Amino acid sequence: MKSYQVDENGFYGEFGGAYVPEILYKCVHDLQEAYLPIIESEAFKREYHALLKDYVGRPSPLYYAQRMSEQYGCKLYLKREDLNHTGAHKINNTIGQILLAKQMGKTRIIAETGAGQHGVATATVCALMNLKCEVFMGATDVERQHTNVERMKMLGAEVHPVRTGNMTLSDACSEAIRDWCCHPQDTFYIVGSTMGPHPYPDLVAKMQSVISEEIKWQLAEKEGRDYPDYLIACIGGGSNAAGTIYHYMDDERVKIVLAEAGGHGWDTDYTAATIHRGTTGILHGAKMLVMQDEDGQIQEAFTISAGLDYPGVGPMHCNMAKKGRTQVLSINDDEAIYGGYELTRMEGIIPAIESAHAIAALKKLSFKKDDVVVLTVSGRGDKDVETYLKNKAMAKEYGNF
Repeated sequence: MKSYQVDENGFYGEFGGAYVPEILYKCVHDLQEAYLPIIESEAFKREYHALLKDYVGRPSPLYYAQRMSEQYGCKLYLKREDLNHTGAHKINNTIGQILLAKQMGKTRIIAETGAGQHGVATATVCALMNLKCEVFMGATDVERQHTNVERMKMLGAEVHPVRTGNMTLSDACSEAIRDWCCHPQDTFYIVGSTMGPHPYPDLVAKMQSVISEEIKWQLAEKEGRDYPDYLIACIGGGSNAAGTIYHYMDDERVKIVLAEAGGHGWDTDYTAATIHRGTTGILHGAKMLVMQDEDGQIQEAFTISAGLDYPGVGPMHCNMAKKGRTQVLSINDDEAIYGGYELTRMEGIIPAIESAHAIAALKKLSFKKDDVVVLTVSGRGDKDVETYLKNKAMAKEYGNF
């Protein structure tokens, strides 16, 4: 049977690998050697699952959205990652990576962040474990995600605004890697998504796979079978999408639909729809689909959503999209704003703008009445209220909110 999992060299088909400067070779190689023995050990699993249960508040509910189900003519379940401690799926991964960092004897933690959710989750676990934390965040995102910046500072993290490029997520990643090059001995880089050099795409996917692990038994309880007909998630770098699909990647009964950020439209210059627009290149240590010009210069991503504002996409997702395992939809800013308002008014759940892209995908699909659809609400919308209000007029075109 064909498998979409990573191979022993860190590749998913033609994508992945570890393309790192010489100064980082030992760091990355040490991590490659250490991560599986540590995360597969009984002691790690015990501590990780105890923290997920008692600190994060897992399992996250699988909620039957009755009004939305009627609206779209299917059985729609929402996987409520927004109810986790810190408000998003990101904490699943940072808990795992901080335990790994401690086992490896690292004393200083760095991270990149776009919407700020990964930054907050990293700062949270550093406070919990009493480790020094520095977060790199594009200056544009510092401005539009002000509340999350203040949360990171409250938690004791130092936030470095990055002023290169268009001052968003990609620039924050580049700056974090530069910092890591300068402090390879004591520093552990907690990557927030399924990107970066091997083993990060696999490590992050494994840490997030708790999402699909729970979906299996929760569906068995609610529907009498452990698989849905459709899985839907938003995708930027790809961590919540990886967690949502992990246990179903090789299960062809399950249709996988991912929603990437179209911005003003995937065929315009103002988009972050990498799977629609990207070509194969190397970015932040891995071979992936990248938005670039003919000379290989990275093109700036554009979207209303700080968390999907990345000109690449994780190698696992590149491979699955290229092989036709996933259907990838491009969701424009106005469609995402509408999706966010729709979920808010119909189910009383304000989603992060990232998650609103997944909600908006429902309009582009047609279901049978008994189709079981699981959609991951990757984060809560508190951080995005100002953006929703500022752009409310965008939603008017589709309906009256």
